[in-house]
Amino acid sequence: MTYLAAASVLVLASMPAPALAQHMGHEAQPPAEPAKPTEPAPQPEMDHSQMDHSRMDHSMHPEPVPVDVGPAEEIHMHEGALGPYPVAREASGTAWQPDASGHSGVMKMEGDWTLMGHGLLNMVYDHQSGRRGDDKLFASGMLMGMALRPLGDGTLQLKAMVSPDPLMGKSGYPLLLASGETADGETRLIDRQHPHDFFMELSASVSQNIGKGSSIFLYAGLPGEPAFGPPAFMHREAIMDSPEAPISHHWLDSTHISFGVLTAGLVLDRVKVEISRFNGREPDQHRWNIETGPLDSTAVRLSWNPTDNLSLQGSWGHFEDPEQLEPGVDQKRWSASLLYGRDIAPDWKLAGTLAWGRKTAEGHKDDAYVAEASLKHDAWTIFGRGELTENRELLDVEEHGPAFTVGKISLGAVRDFKVAEHLSFGVGGLFAVNFIPDGLEPLYGGKHPIGTMGFVRVKID
Repeated sequence: MTYLAAASVLVLASMPAPALAQHMGHEAQPPAEPAKPTEPAPQPEMDHSQMDHSRMDHSMHPEPVPVDVGPAEEIHMHEGALGPYPVAREASGTAWQPDASGHSGVMKMEGDWTLMGHGLLNMVYDHQSGRRGDDKLFASGMLMGMALRPLGDGTLQLKAMVSPDPLMGKSGYPLLLASGETADGETRLIDRQHPHDFFMELSASVSQNIGKGSSIFLYAGLPGEPAFGPPAFMHREAIMDSPEAPISHHWLDSTHISFGVLTAGLVLDRVKVEISRFNGREPDQHRWNIETGPLDSTAVRLSWNPTDNLSLQGSWGHFEDPEQLEPGVDQKRWSASLLYGRDIAPDWKLAGTLAWGRKTAEGHKDDAYVAEASLKHDAWTIFGRGELTENRELLDVEEHGPAFTVGKISLGAVRDFKVAEHLSFGVGGLFAVNFIPDGLEPLYGGKHPIGTMGFVRVKID
């Protein structure tokens, strides 16, 4: 996610009117004839409180020139932490999203440092029907802080993100057809979404520009996100407003909390290639601590933003011993995705995701497919997701069982209410339909069990 949209508005507001006019591409008109000096007409004051900073698309406008800052600070305010490209391109970890993605966050300058923050807290009531369903009230979300400063001909970035998820308990929340990780170190979590660790990211990165539009960078995290898959689901613009995790999470982006990551990358304008060494073991049932382990796994990712509205990636990874309950079993994973973002009309924003992931273990190849979309208009957001997975973990057996092809469609909406300059309160809900194959129907009590969630949220942005 990115947090610099507010900077452009603040800078423009601070410029004198003639400089502002010239910057926006309008030449000041000379007077028709010489006249006596007169007092300049008062300029109307801009009302920043009514601007929706999160939906500003800087890809369609020239970048503002900072006032009273040197060349290093000017570059720092406009470029991403990993290279000389628009800051909106950066998402979770070192992943990319479209340049035209929306912005949110609070920013403050402290000397050479740019400080940014963002927060989201959901309170969710969850109902999953059928024999394997359950009900639960739980909290989820994240609090994220970033600090950046110029360093040589590049940028130093520090990032921290924490989550209230451990408060929901070790068994997480009910979610039909979800699987992965364990609540107690002995039994699988099936038809439940595991809680994320309290420490979701503690990372640092350093980049250096090596030419026009080009850079090299180094990223390290404990925990961090290696160079595999699209941005983590809570950072994808198409679905970030949903409080529900995808059932494809462990095919695409479960590596977003890896306890030990080191990534090196090369940026060439709109192309990025990167390689990671990381701890391939998924987090255990202890959600409040920081784990350590060898950097025994490898991931490689190629990213390309051919236009401001598209972001594509393809990635491969070898995961050493990733599952706590399957010691000695390695995995290979593939991923490909396309992210889309565009302002389709004034105050209307469309975002989408298409993604595919494959897990290979012990000769089995299992795929997952995902389509996500959101439509934002003023304070309303409508969002939806469709998924199809080949899952071998829906039977509680020690070894991998047969692969069952299961699917899910969910649709939801949320309405936000502004309560302060950087604070909003939202009310939303979603409805999901699950698709169960014949072989699992007796366990679920039907072919189409449903899931519903109602939620309220507080956002700091």
